[in-house]
Amino acid sequence: PSLSTGDSSMALQAQEEIIEMKDVFSVKLKRRRFVGQKKGGTLLGITIFKCLNKEENKLTDCAIHLNNLSEDHCYSWFRHLKEILNGFQNRPKCLKVFVNPNSHKREATHVYYEQVAPLFKLADIKTDVTVTEYEGHALSVLKECELQAFDGVVCVGGDGSVSEVAHGLLLKAQIDAGKDTDYVRAPVKAPVPLGVIPAGTTNILAHTLYGIKHAVTATLHIVMGHIQPVDVCTFSTPRKLLRFGFSAMFGFGARTLALAEKHRWMPSNQRKDFAFIKTLADLKPEECEVSFLPLQIPQEDSHENDRITLLYLGSKDQWHKIQGHFLSVSIMAIPCLCSMAPRGLAPNTRLNNGSMALIVVQNTSRTEFIKHLKRYASVKNQFNFPFVETYTVQEVKVQPRLKSGLGAKENTYLNAASAEGNYPWNIDGDLMEEASEVHVRVHPQLISLYGVNTDDLESSQATCSCI
Repeated sequence: PSLSTGDSSMALQAQEEIIEMKDVFSVKLKRRRFVGQKKGGTLLGITIFKCLNKEENKLTDCAIHLNNLSEDHCYSWFRHLKEILNGFQNRPKCLKVFVNPNSHKREATHVYYEQVAPLFKLADIKTDVTVTEYEGHALSVLKECELQAFDGVVCVGGDGSVSEVAHGLLLKAQIDAGKDTDYVRAPVKAPVPLGVIPAGTTNILAHTLYGIKHAVTATLHIVMGHIQPVDVCTFSTPRKLLRFGFSAMFGFGARTLALAEKHRWMPSNQRKDFAFIKTLADLKPEECEVSFLPLQIPQEDSHENDRITLLYLGSKDQWHKIQGHFLSVSIMAIPCLCSMAPRGLAPNTRLNNGSMALIVVQNTSRTEFIKHLKRYASVKNQFNFPFVETYTVQEVKVQPRLKSGLGAKENTYLNAASAEGNYPWNIDGDLMEEASEVHVRVHPQLISLYGVNTDDLESSQATCSCI
């Protein structure tokens, strides 16, 4: 290795360092070149690029320079190390990349070309980049994309962008398999993994995968080929498939998003703060019927959560119904970590355990509801309130009830629902409006994402009961 001093005697004092090849993602020949010289030059050795684990789940890269003036030795080492690197599975060689230039503070393009693209180039990964120009652009490209030409798909943007790309990737898989895309009962898995580069506001999926919002960390997980299977939900009406997604909110979370979307002229953070405060000030419950099919827990696993087993034992294929006025209904197949909820919006579910968390907040006072919301930012149990109920489920149906005898203005408060009685849904940060029942199913490990399973990191803190 290169030494910081010219004293050759220092080489005798240098400690031996072991480099594991599983941590190496690139090797290059090292040359001395004159200013302006782009090719050739005196061969000095090789440089190994390694992925390092830092604190707080952060990854970074470092370069180790190995000197040898023998060209034969350098080329021999270079060839052998390249052969080893090419032998690692899941490491991509060619990626389809989508960049949303309008995400958050319009920083996605800068993030990609300044932080992500150089690492892809260093790892000899070829890329085909599409900078999206309008909502739905990535979806339309994916429908026509020949995915077999790529090892993976990467999205640089916020939660809405990632949701669109994930939906497009799975929709393309159904089309290629000859499946009906209007009604998807048993979807086929996505053919290639999806990489998530955070460049949005909350970046829930990135936080859940990496435990941190850090573009370099996300990029290195992709470069290293770290693959994590993840559950996906289908959101459908009785007539059609609405979306593939990971989480959804009905009620408060959806109306906040609907109001924010109507104030797109405001800066991102101001728009969301305004919508949150305004929706909270005009807090009103939704009257609806929630039906759910509890998760069937194998008998041998009963010791892990006896309360759940006792509650649902003998209820195979038996739907449970709850009716009333609810401030919020949340359905989540992943923990949904973010900076505002470090334990997750649904800390009792996991990335790939084939279940969803159903969180129902009954009508209560604004003061009590605010207490519940504040708990998400703390280590306290946000579900330990008499008006909050949580269930572990595999299917959910939400049927809104139109408010009879009320004026159009009251029926569409906050201007979030249309005069036809459509109700807003927040599906992975995207707004959808539906008047009819929405049916949610979870599909185990339907997609693979580049990243690691952060469930173990959070499980020591996630001690809430799922009853």
